[in-house]
Amino acid sequence: MKQRLIAIIATLVLTSDAFGERVSVCSPDKNLKATVTDAEGKLMWAVSYEGIQVVLPSQLGLETSIMNLSEGLHIVDSTNDVYEKQYLLNHAKCSEVHFLTSHLVVDVENSEGCRFSVEFMVGNHDIAFRYLIPRQKEGKYKRVIIEKELTAFRLPNGTTTFLCPQIGPETGWERTKPSYEEEYEVDMPMDNPSKYGQGYTFPCLFKVSAQTKGLGPTGNAFNGSWVLIGETGVGSNYCGSHLSDYQPGVGYRIAFPHEGENGGFGSVSPAISLPGETPWRTITIDTTLKGIVETTIPYDVVEPLYEPSRDYRPGRYTWSWLIWQDNSINYDDQVRFIDLASAMGYEYCLVDNLWDERIGRDRMENLCRYAKSKNVELMLWYNSNGHWNDAPQSPRNLMNTAVAREQEMAWLERIGVKGIKVDFFGGDKQETMRLYEDILSDANRHGLQVIFHGCTLPRGWERMYPNFIGSEAVLASENVFFTDYHANREGFELTLHPFIRNAYASMDWGGVIMNRYLSKDNRSRHARKTSDVFEMATGVTNQCAVNCVAIQPNNLDELPVFELDFLRRLPTRWDETRFLEGYPGKYILLARRRGNRWIVVGLNGTDKPMRLELNLSELFTSTDNLLIYNDYPRKKGEVVPVSYCKPFRLNGKGKAFVTLQPMGGFIVERKDS
Repeated sequence: MKQRLIAIIATLVLTSDAFGERVSVCSPDKNLKATVTDAEGKLMWAVSYEGIQVVLPSQLGLETSIMNLSEGLHIVDSTNDVYEKQYLLNHAKCSEVHFLTSHLVVDVENSEGCRFSVEFMVGNHDIAFRYLIPRQKEGKYKRVIIEKELTAFRLPNGTTTFLCPQIGPETGWERTKPSYEEEYEVDMPMDNPSKYGQGYTFPCLFKVSAQTKGLGPTGNAFNGSWVLIGETGVGSNYCGSHLSDYQPGVGYRIAFPHEGENGGFGSVSPAISLPGETPWRTITIDTTLKGIVETTIPYDVVEPLYEPSRDYRPGRYTWSWLIWQDNSINYDDQVRFIDLASAMGYEYCLVDNLWDERIGRDRMENLCRYAKSKNVELMLWYNSNGHWNDAPQSPRNLMNTAVAREQEMAWLERIGVKGIKVDFFGGDKQETMRLYEDILSDANRHGLQVIFHGCTLPRGWERMYPNFIGSEAVLASENVFFTDYHANREGFELTLHPFIRNAYASMDWGGVIMNRYLSKDNRSRHARKTSDVFEMATGVTNQCAVNCVAIQPNNLDELPVFELDFLRRLPTRWDETRFLEGYPGKYILLARRRGNRWIVVGLNGTDKPMRLELNLSELFTSTDNLLIYNDYPRKKGEVVPVSYCKPFRLNGKGKAFVTLQPMGGFIVERKDS
């Protein structure tokens, strides 16, 4: 790892005019530009990309317990550098990152002489910014409560949205929400009110489009730009935030948690020690979706908070609960799923809720020894509660206090468990964010990897916490099991997340589903609506370092050999990710690399076939011996279409045509990979 700061002047422009002070900074390639002004005593910022304004002048500032940092403001100074670093990632979409950005700090003072700064990192497609607050008035104040954040994002008229609504507390099953599990609405106008009146969860995707190139008095912008807004660097230091509903003339503001979250306990206003800083707000902009899908900005501006206690191993896990549900949480059924993991060469088996009651601690030690004999490691489920909701599943009250955690994690380490899945959290207050960090830190001390479910969005956690695997924070695979409605929407949802939720953070969606019917006998209940190859390809599009392949014991005898072979060789750690083509909620073509092995996949989330021309000239040559996994057209009466694996050739220009069947997929890789 290396990093350096280089003092330069070329990307900084500081001017003074009738509208006050104005500071501008450009990205290293000069295409992305951020401008900050102090007109009429308010701090405003705007963003242009390739000379066209994408974020219209929008307010910055804070209201705090000791000073108002939103009015009577003027810029007093600014400094600018180029910041560069290289770092390694083990649990995300790529393994090595070269981060080069223009670095700007704008110093601001209010009418009472109180100062703060806004720090910007401006890359070729990404902007991250945060507030820096020093001690005030000869150090009189050493702490501050952030009562309100005025940060706004005002996008041009005609912008359409791809958003997930935030839901209020004390809602959902056993009052376990908010848990970032609501349904996305796509291609909606900005003034469409959020479903629950609580705004929208991060990350938030927008398409900025209009007929004219250039910005006119109506706020129109160029056609075809994409904008992804999120936040990163949130741990115990702050609350988790989201976007408010759209306000004409203002835009979307940063919104803090609802007071009813965490069972009503804890403040919605975060507190920080001085000198201190807020988390980073991020915005990614590109004229195509490439910059959105490939962004690493959530990791670029954060640092590890502690060293890993061991070398945490990515891998695949089997999971009985998705199809066999609670009745499978018994010793004999878990042996079957351990044997299944062993037969597939998978590293882990996840034992879900109620294991303490239905298997017991003594037999769990025996089960762990049995798994080790099969070269499989166990991960165990826990309830996070606590008092914040009524989720009844056990084990309970073991992750919510330091004393209980220490005793439990010491036992897990002793018997050889390698990971935990902690479920049913209480919201986004700073108190809850502190619990996430405490669980991760304590787990690292005992060599445990951690998955979170019923939870918030990870915000840079893959880099901040080396034993963090991934989080659910999405309407996940269990809903495909629960209802035919969500089985019908699986194609839409899994062609949406690579552009939004999974573009920003690792996502434990919960399973490559290979049963044709959502039942243990694979004959009853409702049918899966996607093809086998669609499901196999989701093992690549859904990025999580320890990824669930929800294969069932019966699948070993039912699936074609080539499908099982691919699933046995499925990587979960990636060295590189490239977006090829797609549209949120319709289709996605994506390539990922592990070592020298490129895997190119496509998903069709619609009910119509798509014939697409692939350009793979940067990945393969026309002489490469390639294979394609694809679907035949679904015949009348077929529950799942027949899949095939055949040789595949590119022409001399590295191109070929492929047909994506409705709710189908394809996979291309070298035969010898």
